Amino acid sequence: MSSQLPLVLRWPAQQRFETWIAGDNAATLAQVRHVADTLDLAWVFVSGPPGCGKTHLLIAACALASERGRSPQYLALGKLPADRAAAIRAIGGSDLLALDDIGAIAGDREAEHALFDLYNRGKEEKSTLLFAATAPPAQLGIGLPDLVSRLSACTQAMLKPLGDAARREALRQRAQLRGLILDDTVLDWLFARTQRDLGSLTALIERLDRESLAAKRRITVPFLRKLLG
Repeated sequence: MSSQLPLVLRWPAQQRFETWIAGDNAATLAQVRHVADTLDLAWVFVSGPPGCGKTHLLIAACALASERGRSPQYLALGKLPADRAAAIRAIGGSDLLALDDIGAIAGDREAEHALFDLYNRGKEEKSTLLFAATAPPAQLGIGLPDLVSRLSACTQAMLKPLGDAARREALRQRAQLRGLILDDTVLDWLFARTQRDLGSLTALIERLDRESLAAKRRITVPFLRKLLG
């Protein structure tokens, strides 16, 4: 167990299946969790609008695989250096590969070919692959037809945006993980004046955590009004 501990600690503690608010996406949650838990070779392509929790799902899958004593790798294609093809070719050989933001390489011929080769290597090495993007494969603008075909052959899971009630619960939960308490009055104020996608809300919680700690104040509407305007 001690040899597995560094792997477990690599993955952010707040991004686990238990902290992912499913809303109308319970089936996708169960599907990705099953793949991560069993390393089922039925690969999954998760698509959905920005801020709907795709990255959270993929990192949660890597964390669960680590807890099971397996080797995961996560790669966000939108954050790769200039030579994206080389970065993609450098990974592989793990039990689970989680590839995020697939659409970021659309139009990059070398990167597309590198991802195509990685897909084929994953099959040969019996790795399990999870993909995520803002749209299904055929709608990403990828120029390599064979890559579109391979990605389309994965099990397709489309995420629906969370409703307001689920987003409020997600925001409250993320705050609690940081030791912050957001009452209904604070949530009402935030939801009336800020962006409501999960990515923006999570970034806001991180800012509120820093600012409230620096000011040594709890989060109230007057505090938010002064901070956010």
